[in-house]
Amino acid sequence: MIKIVFFEVEKWEEDPINSTLSSYQPVLTTEKLDETTVLNYQDAQIISTFIYSKLNKEVLEQLPNLKFIATRSTGFDHIDLNYCKEKGIKVANVPTYGAHTVAEHTFALILAISRKLVPSVEQAKKGDFSSENLEGFDLAGKTLGIIGTGNIGTNVAEIALSFEMKVLAFSRTQNQNLVSKGVKYVSLDELLTNSDIVTLHLPHVKETEHIINLSNIQKFKKGAVLINTARGALIETQAIAEGLEKGYLSAAGLDVLEEEAHLREEKEFLSSEYLSKVDLKTGLLNHVLLTRDDVVITPHNAFNSKEAVTEILEVTNTNIKNFINNTPTNIIE
Repeated sequence: MIKIVFFEVEKWEEDPINSTLSSYQPVLTTEKLDETTVLNYQDAQIISTFIYSKLNKEVLEQLPNLKFIATRSTGFDHIDLNYCKEKGIKVANVPTYGAHTVAEHTFALILAISRKLVPSVEQAKKGDFSSENLEGFDLAGKTLGIIGTGNIGTNVAEIALSFEMKVLAFSRTQNQNLVSKGVKYVSLDELLTNSDIVTLHLPHVKETEHIINLSNIQKFKKGAVLINTARGALIETQAIAEGLEKGYLSAAGLDVLEEEAHLREEKEFLSSEYLSKVDLKTGLLNHVLLTRDDVVITPHNAFNSKEAVTEILEVTNTNIKNFINNTPTNIIE
């Protein structure tokens, strides 16, 4: 029997793991894998962890039978890949998840703003059914600027095209399939100047931090809408406030805020480890944008659909089964 051990298991993960891998009788534990806990699992051949486990050389050396690591995350900087390569240990991740989920939430924010959904609901709950001050705007014919056309940005573009919007894009690489459908790749300045709505779909790395800032917020088309469902640190918070105050922006839809800069994986929001360490509530309650009527904020929930969360475990379980069957998938080279 192959010894499979899952670490950092949350309660909601237990049934999907056990039901899919029942024939292998996996061991599930809430423990992180580190220098101490590894001593209890030295016969493991396959392990699966989240990002809080320390899979460094000192830990991995204590697993002489280890052949495969399936991390339940997109990131893999918690794993010593050099040591794994040296010892022939294969490592697989979950390269993407929730690409449709986040794209749909992006448009949920856009539509909430364009149709004044929040004040409409609040007004109706008070028994006021007048349409005063609730005039919205159509998306058809408007220009959507997409910064980053990876999996999520591409799905956003596809949705925008179905709304009969014009689409501009700025990205490190061009998606020729989108180009064939009418998406035009331009410089960042040209995108900001000509877009009625700007939405960000980039990872947070040194090169993308504050890609929207006090210097370029004034380049936005007057009265534009700014959407961010990616990472808070992509936008300098003061730039949003100034953009709204000076009329460069008419509204903003934000699922992420700059206070979350240290967040590495969306799934961390479902992790007891993350919640025990971070007091987001205090920081966010004092946020300068929270009480503005021209800002719609959701609590980093764009990724959180039943399908997206399930996909993480489905891909992980498939990675494990495929490795056992000598058809490995999502291997990190």
